[in-house]
Amino acid sequence: MLQISPEEIAETLTMITQQHLDIRTVTLGLSLGGCAADDVATVAARVYEKVSTAAQRLVPVAEAIEREYGIPIINKRIAVSAISELVCGSGHDLTPIAVAMDRAAREVGVDFIGGFSALVHKGIGAGDRMLIDSIPAALASTERVCSSVNVASTRAGINMDAVLRMAEITLETAALTAEHDSIGCAKLVVFCNMVEDNPFMAGAVHGSGEADAVINVGISGPGVVRAVVESLPKDADLTTVAEAIKATSFKITRAGELVAREAARRLGVEMGIVDLSLAPTPAEGDSVAAIIEAIGVKRCGGPGTTTALALLNDAVKKGGAMGTSSIGGLSGAFIPVSEDANMVRAVRDGALTLEKLEAMTSVCSVGLDMIAIPGDTAVETIATIMSDAYAIGVINSKTTATRLIPAIGKVAGDTVDFGGLLGAAPVMNVSQWAGTVLARRGGRFPAPLSSLRN
Repeated sequence: MLQISPEEIAETLTMITQQHLDIRTVTLGLSLGGCAADDVATVAARVYEKVSTAAQRLVPVAEAIEREYGIPIINKRIAVSAISELVCGSGHDLTPIAVAMDRAAREVGVDFIGGFSALVHKGIGAGDRMLIDSIPAALASTERVCSSVNVASTRAGINMDAVLRMAEITLETAALTAEHDSIGCAKLVVFCNMVEDNPFMAGAVHGSGEADAVINVGISGPGVVRAVVESLPKDADLTTVAEAIKATSFKITRAGELVAREAARRLGVEMGIVDLSLAPTPAEGDSVAAIIEAIGVKRCGGPGTTTALALLNDAVKKGGAMGTSSIGGLSGAFIPVSEDANMVRAVRDGALTLEKLEAMTSVCSVGLDMIAIPGDTAVETIATIMSDAYAIGVINSKTTATRLIPAIGKVAGDTVDFGGLLGAAPVMNVSQWAGTVLARRGGRFPAPLSSLRN
């Protein structure tokens, strides 16, 4: 029988009440097998029926677990199969399917539903093209729907035609939601090496290799890790820092494992994975940037930032691996600018730039995340910012992604404000020396030699 000491109980209470420990999301993954049809209206009706029926107990079960175990669960979410796989024909607007997803999500009470998605890393099919063309209207006309597109992989290289098209779609989405600081782009993420079991939005999709229904959990806890690092002596060496982070990550992961198992049992579905990603919030101190600064960098973005982030990411994974045998999702630190108060401060201080965030992408999950850029940024510039991030993912066999927000009508130094967990952020300066010719060449950036592993 597991013995829990009074000291451990007090420690956990402190983590929850003072250091923002929470389960960031319990996400129900649903296969939409059987929802395919020749016409959009039929697909929309089937998707609505499937989601509203299969997910009706998700929120009550998660809330019951919160009450019984005293661990806050911030978001309850749904991820469905990539919608592009359910449609056939050509030229159809798939917005009605997104509206049906949104209605089902609202009725069952979840925060977001992901899966208005397509995988085009090797080529663009008819269903993919219809979905991509529908993204701006779909995100502008819904509240809870999130969209993602995979345009690159280590095995296939980078589909540069898809990258340019997604840059165009990003600008179109920004324009359609301009009156709300282009918030539609906050619900759109473009991937390299997309995973099948990501519980975090906006990139959650229920992969084709998954069971019909699974529970995936995303942990959190930057505030807890920050507090632990800050409690160490200033002369503690980096081995000591790493060991402290590992021990803390283990404790956080065990909480995620407990919630995942219990939610799956009560819902009668399979337990999927625990995602070890540290996900910040706008709350003061609940910040990945604050951990980097606690490790010893004067301001996030300054020299030493990538070293500190790499150490943090590695230690979290090592500790988490001892806490669960079901690691999955992205499982790496997130550094979304608008969702991290210390990131915002670093941008305003001039310490953190777009180029430094790109460098940080090499050692974390999503480095170019929730970044507001001037609304008049050229489509070729957006495309090449994206392709730089995907090149890092392709060459290093890791997931990378971009969530860029061209803030229509705003320039560098202005502010966008989305509210809630999405936070607020300064509009960042963008280099004017983008590769316009490169963006327009098209074709496919070939897969690297490291892809030949068989």
